[in-house]
Amino acid sequence: MNQRAIQTFRDCIPLFQVLADEARQDIILLLAEQESLTVNEIAESSRLSRPAISHHLKILRDNKLVSIEQKGTQRIYSLTLDTSVLMLKNLIELVEEECL
Repeated sequence: MNQRAIQTFRDCIPLFQVLADEARQDIILLLAEQESLTVNEIAESSRLSRPAISHHLKILRDNKLVSIEQKGTQRIYSLTLDTSVLMLKNLIELVEEECL
């Protein structure tokens, strides 16, 4: 088995785990539409509570899928998908090269 392929798949596991959750998918899609939102604005568009939204945003932030900008007392969340998209593109290219 190609060691590079194995490592690339392993490197993507945390991203797959984060993206597997429907609530986080909803947050990502909402931020993709609106560009930047506060926790309260995200909660208004969700069936989840504000604390649950904050929990999911922390996971997304820890995995570098969202960033925070502090404006006064508000935290504004926006997507930062470049690293994750690049990681997935690399995986797709590797699968195409090695597995097809």
